[in-house]
Amino acid sequence: MLLDFLNTSANLKNIPRQGWIDKLAIKNPESVADHTFSMAIIGMILSDSKKYNTEKILKMILLHDLAESVTGDFTPEQIPAIDKKRLENKTMAKILSNLPEEIQDQYLKIWDEYQDSKTADANFVHQIDKFEMALQAKIYEKQTNPEKTKVFLESAKKEITDENLVKMLEKLCGVH
Repeated sequence: MLLDFLNTSANLKNIPRQGWIDKLAIKNPESVADHTFSMAIIGMILSDSKKYNTEKILKMILLHDLAESVTGDFTPEQIPAIDKKRLENKTMAKILSNLPEEIQDQYLKIWDEYQDSKTADANFVHQIDKFEMALQAKIYEKQTNPEKTKVFLESAKKEITDENLVKMLEKLCGVH
């Protein structure tokens, strides 16, 4: 059963980030696994420096898009948020059912916390998600019209409030 979980999670390496295809026409965009890895690096460094529970932050990051290993990556334009949440919750329960019960419960609790976004940890991970998106948008500026990436950068600016992430975003966007 663990092997089933590992095979399912490995699918993230083959799931392209749909927003880059739809909005920027990037031919070979990052995968969901690429995005998650980048988030994990950011989360590890920032949570250690801010005295967050790094282990929990990393687990939340690794779990945050895991349902997409089965559902694929939907943009907000493709599916209403309530339908996406329902589909991903059902999918996560199925994916996690391949793990020992005590781990299932722990991961489902972390997943739910992320989805509800009511705790400082979940809010921080959501902001890391947005920052990583902005970072990738700046990378893709070289492959597309820079005007097209502004929607991603503006979205990040609206969502990010963490002091370190705000400073990095300002530097990334050329605001000093």
